[in-house]
Amino acid sequence: MLTVKKLTSKILAFRNARNWKQFHNPKDVAISLSLEAAELLEHFQWKNPKEIKTYLKTNKPEISDELADVLYWVLLLSHDLGIDPLAALDAKLKKNALKYPVQKAKGRHTKYTELKK
Repeated sequence: MLTVKKLTSKILAFRNARNWKQFHNPKDVAISLSLEAAELLEHFQWKNPKEIKTYLKTNKPEISDELADVLYWVLLLSHDLGIDPLAALDAKLKKNALKYPVQKAKGRHTKYTELKK
């Protein structure tokens, strides 16, 4: 079974074999992450829910590739910045639980700053 640590090791081996670390400063890696996320968004742009359902039947491999690209950059940036991505996500979920208490947020898409009103 793959783990975050194993995937990160594979990413680092891939990068190191190509001597690309020299190009991977945090700004450029964050830009790459954003660009890949935008490429993922392109698959859904201008499609209504019915069209997306149909589109997914024939384009899931391409969407999978874009998600993989996003994860690649997330794991690489996490490694380079010394951030444990699983611990960061766990901490963020705890913060979000406080910002979006179930009794106020359930079934609502309201931003947390407006839930108090």
